[in-house]
Amino acid sequence: MENNAMSYDQAISRIEEIVSILESGEKGMDELSVLVKEAAALVKDCKRKLKSTESEISKALEDDEA
Repeated sequence: MENNAMSYDQAISRIEEIVSILESGEKGMDELSVLVKEAAALVKDCKRKLKSTESEISKALEDDEA
């Protein structure tokens, strides 16, 4: 599934899954590299979504005060 198609909660769940896999030590170096890159992309996407949500909330609160 492409990162942008995931909800925030789905992305967090996948990150947790990846961390669990990494902690298990059962994957080879090539797979670990792919998983770390996937996790990094998911974290970046989550940060973007959080910033967007924060901006929307701030705007909504400003509109209420006007």
